Amino acid sequence: MGRACVREFAIAGYDVAVLARGAAGLAGAAADIESAGGRALTIECDVADHDAVDAAADRVEAELGPIGVWVNVAFVGALAYFWDTDPDEYRRMTEVTYFGQVNGVRAALRVMRPRDRGSIVNVSSAMAYRSIPLQSAYCGAKHAIKGMTESIITELNATGSNVTIGLVTLPGVNTTQFNWNLNKMPHHPMPVSPIVQPEVCASAIRFSAEHPRRNMWVGISTAYTILGNRVVPSFIDWYLGKKGVASQQTDRGEPRWGSNVFEPRDVEEDRGARGEFSHKAAQHDPVSFVAKNRVASLLGAGAGIAAGAAVLARLRS
Repeated sequence: MGRACVREFAIAGYDVAVLARGAAGLAGAAADIESAGGRALTIECDVADHDAVDAAADRVEAELGPIGVWVNVAFVGALAYFWDTDPDEYRRMTEVTYFGQVNGVRAALRVMRPRDRGSIVNVSSAMAYRSIPLQSAYCGAKHAIKGMTESIITELNATGSNVTIGLVTLPGVNTTQFNWNLNKMPHHPMPVSPIVQPEVCASAIRFSAEHPRRNMWVGISTAYTILGNRVVPSFIDWYLGKKGVASQQTDRGEPRWGSNVFEPRDVEEDRGARGEFSHKAAQHDPVSFVAKNRVASLLGAGAGIAAGAAVLARLRS
């Protein structure tokens, strides 16, 4: 997801700094930025390390200039029952997925608040609203990110700051995570359908940075997951208990590169942005389209309602 964001921002004319662990992935990201005509700065950094993230922010400011946009998206995850996930694994996933975003927000605010400008985007998930089986650490972290972000929104409002922070809430995405997450299930991990390509999400993330949103949803499954959980949470508990474990596994035989929870898996070979499920992934999304075009969508809906009313009136007459 981060890699897709790198390309999205670079093509739009941004200079881009990338914080990540894998040397080959960083080199590939730099090539993407430079091929789009931007300046690239890659920093080997574990986002769970607050001091390292803070130092990276200083280096970005010194080498590329004032940071205008900061996107937090890094995570490590697992496909395993809670009781099969040992405490060190659970702690590490929480430190990267949740505290990685906390550290990024803290570093961004440190440089943005004195200038009274800048945009922070925290990448969230439908699982911040509706947890699923086999991903309790990830779901817990995403719930925490949502709570943290909403609290900071109120604090920025309270202090009259022009710095913005918001969420982009994603569905299942065809990324490389399914080849290198921690897997303790018998079959290969897969995203829950319907899924989208990472570039769809990257476009929404850039839009949210440039047109600040409190929370922007991506994907039809995000909409029905969040709304459905508000209406019938107990039914969804039952449904996920019946279907949620099998729907996250496949026996297609995709490659496994080993768990990246403690060590990166793109050190020697650049893995890019997309995973093995392009045959199932949508390249367009009506939900984020509506969010990007709210006025046009409202006018279109109004025109549709008016046309429907006119037809009904004619039939009645």
